[in-house]
Amino acid sequence: MNRDPLFQPLQLGALTLPNRIVMPPMTRSRASQPGDEANDLMAEYYAQRADAGLIVSEGTYIAPLGKGYAWTPGIHTSGQIEGWRKVTDAVHAKGGRIFAQLWHVGRLSHTSLLGGQQPVSSSPLQAEGVKVFIASAEDSVPGFVQASEPRALTVDEIGKIVNQYRVAARSAIEAGFDGVELHAANGYLVNQFIDSGANTRTDAYGGSLENRLRFLDEVARALVDGTGDARRVGIRLAPLTTLNGCEDADPETTYLAAASLLGNIGVAYIHIAEADWDDAPHMAPDFKRKLRAAYPGVLIYAGRYTGERAREAIEAGWADLIAFGRPFVANPDLVQRLRVGAPLAQHHRETLFGGGAKGLTDYPALESAAA
Repeated sequence: MNRDPLFQPLQLGALTLPNRIVMPPMTRSRASQPGDEANDLMAEYYAQRADAGLIVSEGTYIAPLGKGYAWTPGIHTSGQIEGWRKVTDAVHAKGGRIFAQLWHVGRLSHTSLLGGQQPVSSSPLQAEGVKVFIASAEDSVPGFVQASEPRALTVDEIGKIVNQYRVAARSAIEAGFDGVELHAANGYLVNQFIDSGANTRTDAYGGSLENRLRFLDEVARALVDGTGDARRVGIRLAPLTTLNGCEDADPETTYLAAASLLGNIGVAYIHIAEADWDDAPHMAPDFKRKLRAAYPGVLIYAGRYTGERAREAIEAGWADLIAFGRPFVANPDLVQRLRVGAPLAQHHRETLFGGGAKGLTDYPALESAAA
């Protein structure tokens, strides 16, 4: 087992990761109300999984207009920063390492989540058929509704959002995170600038590939400034996913250029979210090898990986770390299960979003399950 590729250490900036297993960001909608603050229950949840090589927190919205789902945590108030400190303290007490995923959903929101304001995006294009998770103002019963129609950001507003990312990065370090990950995937705001199908701008932030990558460039540099160290910054990209209405006409060219740009900035890692639904577009090994050549840092891949597939990816050389999403929900001891080849428990879909400890912290470890 000493030669198991999943259990070799890896240097990530100033951090030495004891294994190649990542717990990726997963929205769980359990922030304390009012205030959308991380809490003791969330601290317990993350601490249970602290033996991962790296944890990336659930998406954490950077400003009021960045919120897109009910009961998700923010990181722009003092109470939210203090709440996240509970989480980072708990993870570090267990010897873990944790980055904050910084999130602005852009058009994937609803006026009821934004105090009646209209969502914002690169362009005034509605994400048709895309639903977001809200809580009724009357009875707090959650439900999914069509995302509201967005308006296009002005250039001045874009600059203000770039600064909000900078401030959020500073707040994450203040809250005790080891670094930050930019959510630039899955159809959220940064992705709404990158992908040609979601960006109809004719100014410096639209049209050419260089212009469509400008917002990513500016935000990534703001995060480096906010954390004080490029080695504390990661970026999540989704080259082939068409989630939430974002699609690019030439994703290989677009995302190889993005990877090269991020390599020049010197960020610590790129986290690739592969399309993982049935009949999803396949990310060819040749594309992965090109990404490796374009970007000199650490590469994380996520998307229905098993232990066997994860080992093959690392041995093939195009991946350094593998993120396991759903398996981490139901297996707080996933690292140990992967080490010994134990079967994995299955999560309960009905408890993924909202609620309390049930379906969050009550999944038993292997020894308890066996007993």
